[in-house]
This record gives sequence, C-alpha cells and structure tokens, in this order.
Amino acid sequence: MGMRVVCPDMMGYGGTAAPHVPPESLSVYGFKRAADDIKELVRQIGVSQIILGGHDWGGAIVYRVALWYPEIISHLFSVCTPYLAPAKGKYVSLQDIVTTVLPNFGYQLQLGSGEVEKVLDSREQIRLFLNAMYGGKGPNGEVGFSPQSGIIFENLPHLGPSPLLSAQELDYYADEYAKNGLRGTLNWYRTREVNYQEELTLGKTTIECPTLFVLATQDGVLSPALARGMEQYFTRLTRQEVAAGHWALWQAAEEVNRMIQQWLDRGGAGAGAGGSGKSSNL
Repeated sequence: MGMRVVCPDMMGYGGTAAPHVPPESLSVYGFKRAADDIKELVRQIGVSQIILGGHDWGGAIVYRVALWYPEIISHLFSVCTPYLAPAKGKYVSLQDIVTTVLPNFGYQLQLGSGEVEKVLDSREQIRLFLNAMYGGKGPNGEVGFSPQSGIIFENLPHLGPSPLLSAQELDYYADEYAKNGLRGTLNWYRTREVNYQEELTLGKTTIECPTLFVLATQDGVLSPALARGMEQYFTRLTRQEVAAGHWALWQAAEEVNRMIQQWLDRGGAGAGAGGSGKSSNL
C-alpha cells in the first residue's frame, strides 16, 4: 500500500527500559504514558498524523491515543480488543469485576499478583510459558492457561509445540522477554486504578476518526459480549468479524490483513494520506 510501518515496543517489552516499580510509579505503564509515547514518536518520525492499529493491550492503547491526542490520528483499527470507555463513576477494582461480571478476566489477578515473575524467572521458564500462551497442548489435550485462573504451571513442561509459532519465533520472543524478565510486562495488569485516576481528567469518551474493529468470534478472553454497544462511542465505526481466537493475527492473518486493507481503501487512506506513516502496536 506504499505506507511506512513503525512497530514500537510497549513499555516493559522488547527493547524498552522496563523501569522498576518502585522506585518508578506504575503510571509509566499506564495508558496515558503510552499515549504520550505515541505522540512523541509521531513528532520524531516527522509526520502530522498516523494510522494507528493494535491488538490486545496495543488495541486498548490505540483508543486511548485517540482520546488524548485525536489530532495525530487519521484512522484507527483494533483487532480483538473492544473499546471500553473511561469510567467516570466510582472506582471498581479488578477483583470486584472478576467476581461479579467478568470471571474470564480472573487470569489478570494472577498475572498482576507479583507471584508469576517469581516462578517464571529464567529464559527457559519464559519459553515454556510463551509456548503455552500460543496454544501448546499436552498429549491428552492439557493446556497451560485458563482465562478464569491463569497459568497452569505444572502443565508447562508437558506441552507440545505451539501450532502458531515456529521454534525460531518462540526462541526470539523468549530472548526478548528474558532481557528484563516478566516484571515489566506484568505491570500492565496492575495499572487499573492508575488509569482510572488519570482518565478522570479526560473531557471526552467518543472517538471521531474512522475506526475499524475486528472481532474474533472465538476469543475466550475478549469475548463478543464485551463489544456490545460500542457504536454509541464512535461517529465512524466499521465492524468486521473473523472466525478465530485471541491470536487472530496468526490464526487468520490473511483475512485480517484483507479486512484492514479494504477498509483503508474505502476510507481513502492511500499512500501518504494525511502525510502519515502507519504505526502498528502489536
């Protein structure tokens, strides 16, 4: 499509500094800081606007960038991650949400507990964990992850290879995660209250730029039910569905790519639209 693609690491991942908390505040892993980073990246690459896309945590970030800095976004897309508007009422803890309405978010309690990084503390352990997250199964169908409870540590050594990643890809991810361990990445599961507090100052909850949301109909965590009613927050929302799970970018890569390209073509976002490159947060 003649576009420049920029894929930044999120804080705590890959080549980032992954600052320790403490002494740093959890806010360095929050949505506002991520939005600030994207704005600065836009300035550094020397464009006025970008097409911004993401998946999972990256999908959550792209919506927040459009809220904090709408002037830098020409088009927006998210795969799997629905838009959840900033809360304006009383703060509700993750524990309360899991207990009352979203039991499939129970894994987040485990990932944010501080215990996971103590167990998965080596490159080899991290590789076993990633293999499980990307669909490795045991001889009798055993899995290494449950949305309700999280990582099933005792199963990790007994799982076969991921059907989604090659051994070389898995080695690369394990090496990247091992640079700073899992503590930085897991801080994203500890920022709910920080994000709530910072977003109390947001003056808007609606997104006005052209937006594409690709729903994965078989996602066991970001379920279709979470996306109900999204339309009320957008002036130009396009919805598409793909028969895939949470790893839709691997399970249905060609289909997802085609959806994004056709949506951009219909929206007139050809090469150089808005003077932009294309930033993808994955």
